[in-house]
Amino acid sequence: MVQVINYGMGNIGSILNMLKKIGEGCILIDNPNELRDGYNTILPGVGAFDNAMHRLNESGFSNKLRIMCQANTPLLGICLGMQLLGNGSEEGSMEGLKLIPGISKRFKSSENLKIPHMGWNHVNVSDDGLYAGLEENKFYFVHSFHFVPDQVSSVLGVTSYGEDFVSSIKKENVFGAQFHPEKSHKYGMKLLKNFCAIK
Repeated sequence: MVQVINYGMGNIGSILNMLKKIGEGCILIDNPNELRDGYNTILPGVGAFDNAMHRLNESGFSNKLRIMCQANTPLLGICLGMQLLGNGSEEGSMEGLKLIPGISKRFKSSENLKIPHMGWNHVNVSDDGLYAGLEENKFYFVHSFHFVPDQVSSVLGVTSYGEDFVSSIKKENVFGAQFHPEKSHKYGMKLLKNFCAIK
C-alpha cells in the first residue's frame, strides 16, 4: 500500500492513476494524523518552495514526515517534493524538511539555455533498487531549480542540461526525483513499481 500526501500542491490525480495502473493499492492522505507508519509514502510538489513548506508546517505534515523517516519509512519526493527534502532553496527563505542535507539553486541563465528546464531527458543512475532495470530511461522534467546536496553520497542520479545537475537523491530510505514519474510513461511506471517494492 502506498500513501500519497495531499497538501494542495501536486499532481495528485496523475500519481494516483499511475499507481493504480501498475496495480499498487494507494490512499490519499489529507491529514497527517491519517499517515501510517511503514507505508511507502509519496510527497508530490508543484509550485513555489515557501508556499509548499508553509502548507506542510501549518498542517503538521512536516513533523510527522520527519518522525516517519526516522522510523525508516520509505519516502519519495517528486519534483518540488524532492527540493523540500533539503535544507532550503534560493527560491525562498523558509527552511526545508532537512531530511537530506543540501539546497536547491536556480539554473544559471544563458542565451542558449531555456529556463525552466522542460521536456524529456535522461538520468544517469547509480546502481540502486529505485532504478533497477532503468539503465535506459527517459523522464519528463519541468523545473527552474535543482538540488545541490552537501554530500556526494546523496547523489542517486545526474542529468545534463547546460551543465550536469543532480536529478535524483537518496539518504537511507528517503528518495527524491526531480522529474515527474507520473508523466514519464513506462519509465515512470517502472520507477514507481521499484519504489513500492522498497521496505
